[in-house]
Amino acid sequence: MVSQLSIAAVEREVGISKDVLRVWERRYGFPSPTRDAHGERLYPAEQVRQLRLVKRLMDQGLRPGRLLTGSLGQLEALAAQASPPQPAPAESPDGRVVDDLGALLACLRVHDAEGLQRALQQRIAEAGLASFVLDTIAPLAARVGDEWARGAMEVYEEHLFTEVASRLLRQALATVPRGRGPVVLLTTVPEEAHGLGLLMLECLLTLHGGRCINLGTQVPVLDIVRAAQAYRAEVVALSFASSFSARRIPELIEQLRSSLPDAVQLWVGGAGVRRLAPPEGVQVPGSLEESVMALGAWVDQ
Repeated sequence: MVSQLSIAAVEREVGISKDVLRVWERRYGFPSPTRDAHGERLYPAEQVRQLRLVKRLMDQGLRPGRLLTGSLGQLEALAAQASPPQPAPAESPDGRVVDDLGALLACLRVHDAEGLQRALQQRIAEAGLASFVLDTIAPLAARVGDEWARGAMEVYEEHLFTEVASRLLRQALATVPRGRGPVVLLTTVPEEAHGLGLLMLECLLTLHGGRCINLGTQVPVLDIVRAAQAYRAEVVALSFASSFSARRIPELIEQLRSSLPDAVQLWVGGAGVRRLAPPEGVQVPGSLEESVMALGAWVDQ
């Protein structure tokens, strides 16, 4: 395990910009990185874990001044209070409590990549693609993200889950006949590298007749506009993870909305926009199911 991260790696993995990290260092004395032989900042693993908690709590409305003077234990207590309650485990026919998602998380914790893939393959074969997305991948991704934010899961474990889930979704998506519904362009803006949410949405919209063009992640705003024109998109859908800077999202959305033709709908989803007031001319579906409903409403127009 890497014991220290560079400032660029912290920015990428935690979602806090280099400039903000430097300001906090000067103003609050935290984080307090060491320096390498070239004078570059290096952040110990415990400080990175603390920064993840700070970012998560800031996204829930707490001010950094309060958080940056607290201990790791105090932050963990705040995070535990702020965490949404987990759904009650299901019961098997004989009355035994079964936490299906917990079993999948256990594969990640013990580094059983093959076991995770087998378990997910079995689920998609039994449940079908739509149920697999809504009942397995979406809630599992939320729990993986929560554990990562609390420092209870390593970055490489989160990346493994994302890779295995993405591979299975793409394989299943390749077998779905393409519909004749609206053309939906899916992507993320620069510095937003999380693409699993886009892929889940692509699966559901395709199942409901949408013609999806998935550009992947980190596409400049101008190129999103050009792609929408080139593919004659009727909807542009963006995703923002909770780690993305909440203060930058409204500006990016406004820039894209003003650059797209009025006839092109703009949908914005993901954990990063849950508390975002819907700007004029922008739809903010609160869930994957609401995105499917929005597609249906578009078709019925």
